Amino acid sequence: MNKFIIVGIILLVLVALLATNKKLVETLKNIYKIEELRKRILFTLGLLLIYRLGSFVTLPGINHSLLEAWTQSVNNDGGLMGLLNVFSGGAFSQASIFALGVMPYITASIIIQLLGIMVPYFRKMQREGESGRRKMNQWTRFLTIAVLLLQAPAYLKTQVPEAAIMQESGFILTSTIILIAGTMFIMWLGEKITDKGIGNGISLIIMIGIVARLPHAFLAEVMMKLEGSAGSIIMLIVELVFLAMVFMLAIAIVQAVRKIPVQYAKRIVGNKQYGGVRQYIPLKLNAANVMPIIFAQALMFIPGLIWPGSSFANVAGFWYNFTLAVLVIAFTYFYTAIIVNPQMMADDMKRNGGFIPGVKPGKSTVTYIDNIMTRITLPGSIFLALITVLPAIAMVIGINQSFAYFFGGTSLLIMVGVVLDTLKQIESYLLNRHYDGLMKTGRIQGRY
Repeated sequence: MNKFIIVGIILLVLVALLATNKKLVETLKNIYKIEELRKRILFTLGLLLIYRLGSFVTLPGINHSLLEAWTQSVNNDGGLMGLLNVFSGGAFSQASIFALGVMPYITASIIIQLLGIMVPYFRKMQREGESGRRKMNQWTRFLTIAVLLLQAPAYLKTQVPEAAIMQESGFILTSTIILIAGTMFIMWLGEKITDKGIGNGISLIIMIGIVARLPHAFLAEVMMKLEGSAGSIIMLIVELVFLAMVFMLAIAIVQAVRKIPVQYAKRIVGNKQYGGVRQYIPLKLNAANVMPIIFAQALMFIPGLIWPGSSFANVAGFWYNFTLAVLVIAFTYFYTAIIVNPQMMADDMKRNGGFIPGVKPGKSTVTYIDNIMTRITLPGSIFLALITVLPAIAMVIGINQSFAYFFGGTSLLIMVGVVLDTLKQIESYLLNRHYDGLMKTGRIQGRY
C-alpha cells in the first residue's frame, strides 16, 4: 500500500507542476483546436494502448505464477537479455505474445541496409526511389520472418522453464507461430502510426516499451532509498539531478551538427532567377545514432556465454565496460562510414550546380567532406562511449540496476531522439496553423 501512496503523491505533484505552466496549458489548447492533429494524437495513443495491453498477455500453455517465480530467481537484468526486456516493456521476461517485440525487425532492417552497400541488386533498389523503397520494405518483412523462425524457438527454450509449461505437446510450434504473429502485428501497428498517426511508428513503440519500465524502476529506487539510512533521500535527489544532466548531455549529442556551407550557381531562365543562394549540409556529430551501442552490446554478450564467471560477464565491472567503450568507438567509425557517403554528396552538389566555397568540385570535395566527418566523429564516438558506460557507473555508486539503465545506453538515446522527433512533428502542425511553437523562445531544431 505504501508503494501506491508514494506513486499517487508523485503523480499529483507532477500534475500540479504541469498545470501551473501557462505555456504548456496554452499549447495543449492549441493542439486540441487543430482537428487533424487531435485525431492523429488520439489514434496514436489508441494503438499504443493496444500494444501495451498485448504485452501483458502470456503465451497459451504457460503457468504465469511459476514463470514469475522463476524470473525472480534468475537475474536477467544485465547484458543483452536485460536490453531486450527494456525494449519490450517487460514483455520479454513475462513470456508475452509480444515478447520478441520489434527487435527481429530491427535486425532484419540492419541486414538489408548492409546488403544495400555490399550487394549490387539491393544497391540498385535503393536508387529506384519510392518503388525501390517498397521492394526493400518487402524484403525486410520476409527477412524478419526468417529471423523470427530462429529467435522464437531459442527464446522459448532458454527463457521459459520446463516447469512453467503446462502442456509440452506442440508447445514450441504453436508458441513460435504466436510469437511471429505478435511481432508482425506490432510492425503493422507501427506502420499505421506512421501513416495515420504522428509518425515514427516503430520508434514510438520502442520508446513506449522503454518508458513503461521507468515507473517500476523509479519506484524500486525510491523504496530502496526509503529503507536505507537518513541521508538516502538526499542521495535520491542528487541522483535525479544527475539524471537531468545526463538527459541534457544526450540532447546535445543528438542535436549537434557541423554545417558545411554550399553555394549554388546563379541561373537565369527567362525572367526568373534560380540558384545563387547559400545553403548548408548538416553533418551530425553522432551520425550512427544508437547502432554502435547495439552492435557492441551484442558482441559483449558472447563472452558472458563462454565464460560466465569472467570479468567480461560482469556488466558493472571495469574490463567489461572498458571493452564495451572501445567497441562503441570502433563501431561508430564503421557505421558512420557506411551511412555517410561523401562521394554521393559531392555528386549531388555537382549535379545541382553547387560547390563548397574554397574547395574544388569533384575529388577535392569528397576529401574535404570525408576529413570533416572523421574529425567530428571522434568526439561523437567518445561521448557515445561515455553514455554507454554511464549505467555501470550508476550501479557502482549504489543505484538500482533497473533504474541505472535510464542513465545512459541505448534506452536513453532512443527516448531522447524519439521525443525530439515527435515534438518536431507536433510543432510543424502548430506553426502551419499560425500558432506558437512548443518552446517559449525559438523552435525545436529536431534531428537532421
